[in-house]
Amino acid sequence: MNTAQIGGHPVSVTGRFSRIARLRDEYYDFLEHPSEFLAILNSHRGFSANLFTFIQRVSDRTPRFQYRLEWDSAAVLQLSTYENWWKKQINDKTRNMVRRAQKSGIEIRDAEFSDDLVRGIVRIYNETPVRQGRLFWHFGKSFATVKKENASFLDCSEFIGAYYKGELVGFIKLVHGEGVANLMQIISMISQRDKAPTNALIAKAVERCAARNVPFLHYGTWSRRSMGDFKRHHAFERMEIPRYYVPLTVLGGMFLRCGLHRSLIDRMPEPWLDRLAVWRAKWNSFRYRDTRPSGAVAQLAERRSQE
Repeated sequence: MNTAQIGGHPVSVTGRFSRIARLRDEYYDFLEHPSEFLAILNSHRGFSANLFTFIQRVSDRTPRFQYRLEWDSAAVLQLSTYENWWKKQINDKTRNMVRRAQKSGIEIRDAEFSDDLVRGIVRIYNETPVRQGRLFWHFGKSFATVKKENASFLDCSEFIGAYYKGELVGFIKLVHGEGVANLMQIISMISQRDKAPTNALIAKAVERCAARNVPFLHYGTWSRRSMGDFKRHHAFERMEIPRYYVPLTVLGGMFLRCGLHRSLIDRMPEPWLDRLAVWRAKWNSFRYRDTRPSGAVAQLAERRSQE
């Protein structure tokens, strides 16, 4: 993935053939005047892409531009008060999981962005190379890389940590925007899953948003294959967000007309994707079943730390 700074926004380009450009920090960075940005993008030397895509804010879902429109499915929790969420939006099982964290000795508290916090995050990242059946992208990253990546949007972010016996076992990075808060990061150690730290972190994020009168809490994309049940149990719902596509070249226009701007995965039937996800999880579980620093795991960690 190539990234360039254009018009005050980091822009990344993905894909070998269609080559689609987008704001690197989608859902955190937005275009107020896309026509002006596109003029800068088209005149930028050394920039090569066939299509440009961008989205509107979660809190502003009425289509406002005349470009080719499709829809993104985001996982969003609509909030009024913490009490309403606790008593009416979640079920007894989810409430019991939040209570379990407290009974198990999990402490939820603010975490200052510091080297100590980054070291705790690195330890969580390096617990296992596979999560949810997929290779974990953050596994094996260096301290410097983790610190740089988590330092984004610090002026509008807060970190909340889950601690067990004084040790960080999970954390949230909550990024506040216009009428919405975003869960940019939420992750806990798998070894501490029985203590439900992630459930407790979600509850604390809801509490913070309700206290600030924030009506929406955004938690990534909506997919029943990617923590769909977990999100649903915490009252997150599918919300459609306008996404626009703009051809930058003649080839880009052709890709758009033929539907080739969508990846092969996006065009596959759900049953096929479910089957592939099961086989991928089995393969990754077999390949990286030994998490000691040797063999395939060590090679993956070394490669990631050098990226």
